[in-house]
Amino acid sequence: MTSTSPPRLSADQLIGANFSFQHWPFAEVARAMRGFGVTEIELWGIAPHLDLFHADAARIAGVKQVLDDNGLTVRCLTPEQVLYPINIASGDDAYRQASIGLFCRAADIAAELGARYLFLTPGRGFENEPAERAWDRSAEALRRIAGHAADLGLRCLLEPLQRRESNIAHSAADLRRLLDMVGADTMDVVLDMVAMACAGDTVGDYIRLFGDRLAHVHVVDGTPAGHLVWGEGTL
Repeated sequence: MTSTSPPRLSADQLIGANFSFQHWPFAEVARAMRGFGVTEIELWGIAPHLDLFHADAARIAGVKQVLDDNGLTVRCLTPEQVLYPINIASGDDAYRQASIGLFCRAADIAAELGARYLFLTPGRGFENEPAERAWDRSAEALRRIAGHAADLGLRCLLEPLQRRESNIAHSAADLRRLLDMVGADTMDVVLDMVAMACAGDTVGDYIRLFGDRLAHVHVVDGTPAGHLVWGEGTL
């Protein structure tokens, strides 16, 4: 009887990210990623690296140069969309329309950086209105953004949020429903380990519901909430 060791991950199977580096210059982030051995990153669109409010041509060119200098490509651009006054499902139409415009601009930036995906979340509705209104606004906005991204050759990623972040799409089943409402065949889904655990879902649930449209995973630890370093939580 023989035994075999489980396959080991290699660095080129992992995607780096700047989520833990908000208070470092982007050039230092890129050097760290190169040092870890990764060649592809998820670029969180946050100040001072590349947020949507200051992403002029010079800053975009600067980020692109840093990426090129360090042999990095962008898997997806993930604009900050929970903390800012950006909300594609807002009950305030002015905020909502402006937010959709900013995400279309984010798609332009993603394409310029050579990214494969634009990362999206559902937004949030007013707490005192019927939930269906927010779901409908979210789906319509996501459809418009995905259409613009597709015209640029980009696919989109859609991630559910925890209840404290949104009142739309928390679970894998919610995400399946929203994805079907959007109806964009250029939109794939994200499994975030913390969001999954907080919703009571499993990896198997995501595989069953989405198959090969499960295209991106955030491997983070938690208790189960809270995004912690691997080994510091219970996941």
